[in-house]
Amino acid sequence: MGKFQDLMDADLEIRGYAPSTRKYYLLAVREFVAHFMRPPDELNLEHIREYQVHLIRERKISYGKFNQAVSALKFFYLVTLKKDWDGEKIPYHKKHYRLPEIPSQETVAALLSSLGNLKHRAVLMSIYAGGLRASEAANLKVSDVDSQRMVLRIDQGKGHKDRYVMLSPRLLEALREYWNEYKPRTYLFPNPESDKPMTRQAIHHIVQLAKKAAGITGRMYPHLLRHSFATHLLENGANLRVIQKLLGHRSLSSTQIYTHVAKNYLQETPSPLDILDDRKKDPPVPE
Repeated sequence: MGKFQDLMDADLEIRGYAPSTRKYYLLAVREFVAHFMRPPDELNLEHIREYQVHLIRERKISYGKFNQAVSALKFFYLVTLKKDWDGEKIPYHKKHYRLPEIPSQETVAALLSSLGNLKHRAVLMSIYAGGLRASEAANLKVSDVDSQRMVLRIDQGKGHKDRYVMLSPRLLEALREYWNEYKPRTYLFPNPESDKPMTRQAIHHIVQLAKKAAGITGRMYPHLLRHSFATHLLENGANLRVIQKLLGHRSLSSTQIYTHVAKNYLQETPSPLDILDDRKKDPPVPE
């Protein structure tokens, strides 16, 4: 890639792409170039199409990773190299929509109580109590905890957006107990070997430790705690618009997925079969 990599990275940085996105986009284009072993400016739409087939048939990558690679290639060729190509000729893969398998509130309680380590429990409680992404929890700072207003500040979450979420009194109690023991300085949950934030991989590992300790057999991962936050709020009567703002969703359509998994939306809506059965019990009224 050479100079092309530097140009692309500069273009990404100018447009405010997150460091993790820049890293993946650059990797995706490097892999594309390495596949053909030719300079990137000598490759064209036919090469991209051939590579897309390779990703699906041979590498069998997920649709999400496939679409990230497409976005990277589109950016590189249409923005950095300024190719006069029709972007529609570099198609995305059709999205597969899967509903999250939401654990019950009792399961979440068992997960959190299974952790004896104060720091580990405080991290997972923060994710569930505020509906945080793992990266948002990792990047929380001590100064983000506002016990006077009882809010948590999420600084530059996904999409470079700030937001506030509620600070649960139970979470505040757990955070105070944790702070008295660990005395974090800048980041609330720092890496043990530095004052940099804890990694998302470390948080994932904590969830797996808690899952095993609690004897939970179903799937469990950090983002599922965020899904659980939204679903449990909806089941307890919270307004969908409020949940949207708490999650930091740009569109309400992203939040509406939880209406498909909230048990009150499912259990409180009678099936038309049951209505038919009720009507059969009533004898017809003679004319």
